[in-house]
Order: sequence, then structure tokens, then C-alpha cells
Amino acid sequence: MRILKKKKDIEAFLRILRERASGSSAGIEERVKKILSDVRSEGDMAVIAYTEEFDSLNTSDLGITPSEIKRHAAGAAKKIVRSLEGAAKRIRRFHEMQMEHSWYVLEPGYKRYQLDSLANVTKVLDEGRSHALLGQIVRPLQRVGVYVPGGKASYPSSVLMNVIPAQVAGVEEIALCVPTPRNEINPFVMAAIEMLGIIEVYRIGGAQAVGAMAYGTETIRRVDKIVGPGNIYVATAKKMVFGEVDIDMIAGPSEILIIADSTAEPDFVASDLLSQSEHDELASSVMVTDSPGLAEAVEMEVASQLSLLVRRDISEQALANYGAIIITKDMREAIMIANDIAPEHLEIMTARPQELLPLIRNAGAIFLGQWTPEPLGDYVAGPNHTLPTGGTARFFSPLGVHDFFKRSSLLSFSRKGFSKLAKSVMDFSEIEGLSAHGNTVRVRYRKVGRK
Repeated sequence: MRILKKKKDIEAFLRILRERASGSSAGIEERVKKILSDVRSEGDMAVIAYTEEFDSLNTSDLGITPSEIKRHAAGAAKKIVRSLEGAAKRIRRFHEMQMEHSWYVLEPGYKRYQLDSLANVTKVLDEGRSHALLGQIVRPLQRVGVYVPGGKASYPSSVLMNVIPAQVAGVEEIALCVPTPRNEINPFVMAAIEMLGIIEVYRIGGAQAVGAMAYGTETIRRVDKIVGPGNIYVATAKKMVFGEVDIDMIAGPSEILIIADSTAEPDFVASDLLSQSEHDELASSVMVTDSPGLAEAVEMEVASQLSLLVRRDISEQALANYGAIIITKDMREAIMIANDIAPEHLEIMTARPQELLPLIRNAGAIFLGQWTPEPLGDYVAGPNHTLPTGGTARFFSPLGVHDFFKRSSLLSFSRKGFSKLAKSVMDFSEIEGLSAHGNTVRVRYRKVGRK
């Protein structure tokens, strides 16, 4: 890994990271646009053709039946299934804490009100207990599509992380798209799907799967929202269908940034940097430290541990392109760099990591202390591992139960409540030149004094 000390070198590396996060190339965008257009106009026929082209899978049967899911899930080792079950319990328990509920307030006083049913709104106003009832109705989305990545690796953890929050929110219909190149179906992914009781599963991936979920085909009904990570084609497709459906975020290559001081264990730091580099060649692994001694020790440890990795070639290329050890003059500068990068995963390995936490503004997930490696969050801790990447932690949040709700504002006024605001509405309509707006109030206001 490169060690960077000079300001100009650090700034050049940060520019590289920003360019990496800028998204797909024009060539990819044109290709994805064509795929989406074909799926929209030709439905199943286009999905089948692209599945054969990209996944070497020639089939007109897009669905994976519950019996097929069960048969493949039976091939998963029992000890792995037990781990999946344990992780699912922790993930569900964490996300249950994120539940949202409808709320209402009464005027005057703006006091919270428990509404047994929406049918009671008129009753509350007619009885004179309030001049107005305002509120927010929180409802789960009806139908959600989940993309489960496949290809270079299969991810049963992504099934858990994307499906469980939707289930906790109360989503009625959850459809999964799971790419199965050469008809290879991963037993651990199927075990996770069976465990969660999902019965609508399709053997397709790529931009064509995103298009099918967004537009609908003869076989796949359109969804309200698409969640789940994927490759650059999937991310680009999600970006293009946003507005037709909702999406969770534009997920890019994985990344980790570690803030460490001289008390950090070099082998711990090195192993955590490498944990992200093995995802793919675009993954980013960065350490920021004020200790030159630690920087050199970590560099040596990375080289030593790298030789033992199964996916060594991928890690080597990722580190060469997007890996660095940055030496700063102090911890304050290290935090400034971390906030600028806004990493997906941020580990703080310092003597007192909790003291730095209030200074962190931008990060998808924050891991405090040497005994909290990032893979705990990937698999079993409970918080969601679908996180903002490419600097988008400045404005995006981790996937959660809140992503599967929609909210409607509720307004209901009595005659008295209406009359208190009528003149203000007419004033606004006059200065904005929208006379019809004012007229809706005016025709009512004329009758207020008659009764």
C-alpha cells in the first residue's frame, strides 16, 4: 500500500477517490438504457434474451419455485444455517427498534392525540374538542423488489439485510431477483430465502432484473421500490428507473477507512483493510494515522497477510488503485480527511475512540474500538450492512425500516378552525397571484357568519 505524507499527494489521492465515486461511464449508461428500453417494450422476451446473453442461462421459466428453493436450501451445511438464524434474530431485533407510527395533534394546544381509527376524525371536530386535527399517517409500502447480488460471490447476508427491514415494516409483497449464472443456485442464499418465508423469487440479475421490477413484465409484476446492492450495471439501472419506482440508494464499490493511533494493533488494522479489498477491484481501503511507526508496521502486515488470501489478485489490484495509508500531523487532520471521504465503513482504533465520535459527521457505519471489526456489521451485529458509498454518506443513511414506509399528511378543520386561518390564505393567494386558491376560501368564508 502506498504511504502518503505530503499534502499534494494526499489531495491527489482524494481526487482519485472522488473520480471513482462519480459513477458509470457513458458506454455503460448507453448499454443500460438500451436494456431497460427493451425490457419495458418487450417484457419477458427481453429479460430471457439478456439472461441468456449475460448469465449463459437459456430458460423461459424465470421463477424459482418454493419447492426448488427448499431443495437447494437442503444442501446448506447445518452449522451455516444456524449462523444465519442467529444473525436473522439480531437483525430483526435491531430493526424493530426503528419502527415508525402514525401521529396526530389537536389544536389549540398542539397536543398529541391517540386516534383509535380515522373514522373518528370528524367526530373529534364535531364534538368541539378541537378546531383542527393534524397528523401524519405512516403506512408500509405494498410491494418491494429486492436485488440479491451474485456473480463473483453469493451473499445470503444481503437477503437478510434487505428483506428483514421490509418484513418488520409490514410490506405485504416482497419479490427477489437472484442471478443464477449457468443455472448455478447457491444453497446458502436459498436457505436464507426459505428461512424468511419468501416465495416470490426470480432467477435473473443485472439491469434486466431492475427493469423487470421497475416496469413489470408478463411474469413479474412491477414493484413500488427496489433495494439491494449490485454491480455497476445494476447501480446504473437503479439510478435510471428512479422516479418510475423508488430506490434505496446508488450503491457503489465497497470501502473502508480506519482512523488509528499508535495504540492500534498493526495486524488488526491490516486485516480490516484487506477485508474490504477482496470485494472487487474497485474497493477502497484507507488508513489515516498520526503515527509513522504504525503506518510502516501496517504496510508490512498488509503485505504479509495478502499472500494468504484466496482472492489475492482482486485485493492486490484494489489496493494498488484505491488503497493508501495517510500520515497526518494530528488526529484533527485525520478526522477532517475522514469527513471529506465520507466512507461507507469507518473504524476508529485509538486509545479513546469514543472521544472522537462527536467529531465524525459523515460515515455509513461507525465501528468503535479494536474489538469491533467491520465484518461484525456485515453479518451478525444487527445494524444494516446496506450502506451509502462513494461519499454519499454526506446525505444518505443506512437501509432501515424507514425505507419501507410512506407517509401521508392529514388535515381536518372545523368551521371555527377554518375561519381562524381563512384571511391569511387569501393574503397568500393575493401576493402569489393565484386567485382561484383564494376563492376556495372566500366562498366558504362568506358562509361562516351565517350559521
